[in-house]
Amino acid sequence: MPAPMKNDFTSLSEYTLLGRSGLRVSPLCLGAMTFGNATGWGTEEKVASEIFDRYLEAGGNFVDTADGYQAGESEKMLGRFIRETKSRDRVVLATKFTFNGEPGNPNAGGNGRKNVYRALETSLRRLETDYVDLYWLHAWDGLTPVEEVVETLDALVRAGKVRYIGLSDTPAWYLARAQTLAELRGYTRICALQLEYSLVERTIEREHVPAALELGMAVCPWSPLASGLLTGKYTRSDTKRAGDARLATDAAAAHPLFSKLFTDRNWSIVEVLADVAREIGRSPAAVALNWITRRPGVATTIIGATRVAQLDDNLSALSFEIPTELSAKLEEASRPPLSFPYTFYTPEMRSMLNRGAVIRREPGWFRPAS
Repeated sequence: MPAPMKNDFTSLSEYTLLGRSGLRVSPLCLGAMTFGNATGWGTEEKVASEIFDRYLEAGGNFVDTADGYQAGESEKMLGRFIRETKSRDRVVLATKFTFNGEPGNPNAGGNGRKNVYRALETSLRRLETDYVDLYWLHAWDGLTPVEEVVETLDALVRAGKVRYIGLSDTPAWYLARAQTLAELRGYTRICALQLEYSLVERTIEREHVPAALELGMAVCPWSPLASGLLTGKYTRSDTKRAGDARLATDAAAAHPLFSKLFTDRNWSIVEVLADVAREIGRSPAAVALNWITRRPGVATTIIGATRVAQLDDNLSALSFEIPTELSAKLEEASRPPLSFPYTFYTPEMRSMLNRGAVIRREPGWFRPAS
C-alpha cells in the first residue's frame, strides 16, 4: 500500500488532484444541501447566493449537490448562481443520483441504467448546463449489478455529459469491485469516494480508506461536523435539541444519523474537542474540520453553511495547525475500537507471524492501537 501523503493545505486556492485524476479541487468543498427550504431547515435564495459568492471569492472551486436536495431546489439555485456569476468553467460542479424522484415508480430510483439517465437529464435541466464535472452514485441500492453501474457511468463520460465519476455511501467491497472492473475493462475509473467521516465516525478507516489509497480514489468526507454535534452548540445537559429544525426532522423520520449521534462516547469526544479548541483559541468546528482535512486519503472535505459567518468560520480551519500533543488527544479520544480481523494485526500478533524476523516496509495507513 502506498504511503499516504501529508495534507497541509493553508487556503482554498491550494488545489489538489481528486484521486488518480487530473481534476483540481479546493481542499474544502461547498456542500449545497441547505440551498433551498423545502425541508424547513434550509437557506433562502438570497443567503445561499451570498454563501456561494463568498466561497468563490475565497478561492473555492468545488461545489456539491444532489438531485434530491431540498426537492430539487438546490440544483435550481446553483444553476442560477453559476449563470449569474459566469463561473461555469471555473466551478467543479458535482451532483448525485440514486434516490427515487417519483414515488410509486420503481425505475425512478436506484442505480439501474434507466434511472441514471433519467436523473442526469433532470439534473442538467435544473443546473442549466450540458455536463457535470463529477457525477456521484449517491448510495448502494443493493440491487443493480455493479457491472451495469460502471458501464453506464462510463457511457455518460464518453457521451460528454459527465467528466468524472465517484461513489458515495457504498460498502468497501463494492467500490473495490467497481474499480477493478473499470480497470479490467478499460472503463472510466472512479476518482473519489464521498463517505461519512468525522471525529465521531471513523469506521471508514478500517476498509474504505485503505482501499482508496490502494486504488487511487480520493476520500471526500461528508458530515465532518457530525450534524452539528462537533460545533459545540450542544451539551450533554441540553434538552432543546429537538428544537433544532434539521435534527427534529431527522428524529421524526427515524434517520439513522440521529439515532447514533447523542451517545456517551460521542459526548466524551465533544468534551475533548472543546478543551483543545479553548487551548488554541479556535472554535470547535474549525478544529474538527482542521483535523479531518489532514487525515490520510482525504483530498477535499464537504462543508455546509446557513450563514456567511458560519462559512467563514469553517474556512478558517485551513489557517492553523493543531499542536502535535493536542492532535494526539483528539486521536486517542476518537479512535474506534479494533474489530475482527484487525485484532490480528496488532504488534503482538505481528511478532507471532514474523517470529523475530525484522521486515522493513513502507509506512502504510493502518496503525492499530497497541
